[in-house]
Amino acid sequence: MPEFFVTGTDTGVGKTLVTAGLLRAAAARGLRSTGVKPLAAGATAHEGGWANDDALLLRAASSAPLDLAATNPLLLRAAMAPHLAARAEGVVPGARALAESCLAAARRGHDLLLAEGAGGWLVPLNGRETMADVARHLGWPVILVVGMRLGCLNHALLSAAAIRASGLALAGWVANSAWPAMPALEENIATLDARLGAPRLGAVPWLGAVAGSDMPEAVARHLDAGVLLERAGA
Repeated sequence: MPEFFVTGTDTGVGKTLVTAGLLRAAAARGLRSTGVKPLAAGATAHEGGWANDDALLLRAASSAPLDLAATNPLLLRAAMAPHLAARAEGVVPGARALAESCLAAARRGHDLLLAEGAGGWLVPLNGRETMADVARHLGWPVILVVGMRLGCLNHALLSAAAIRASGLALAGWVANSAWPAMPALEENIATLDARLGAPRLGAVPWLGAVAGSDMPEAVARHLDAGVLLERAGA
């Protein structure tokens, strides 16, 4: 069944919320949805130990969740660029190992699996590799989350070009209003519709008034997971 890699135009553009929303939208169709975050930088203390809040959100949004260690195999404590957080802990993340953790998750059975990357497409993992190398090892189609703000057209088009230059398919994109207001929002979305060459899975409005625990369901109402499933032939 279909698997996708989720990336964004930048850090903080709403990748996790959109991924969680897609998982909930798939679950609403009666599908077994699973979300994983192979690498997360930034940990907080929870009952039972340290965890990444984004990974916890993906696990909670999944209708077929994995245990936390499988959801987020590599947790780095510091909330900074992965290669810097890893260096501070004396570890070297490898793209192949991160991809293998996603493939292991895929073998557990699901109707939809979404693997969320860290940061944007070319964020460094180590002295040589980037998150794009993880996606290349997987070979899965890519979903691009675009944070709708001034400058996003360039960010989105460059990201789409880089994804395709990596030999991967852009399966779809999501317009996410991660900030309260953007001038000419609809016109910017229309520009990306015309230029990205991939279906838009939805346009998520600013949801700042929604409580955090309710956010995945609120986001899901603005997304169409069916577009992904149809594209994957599921």
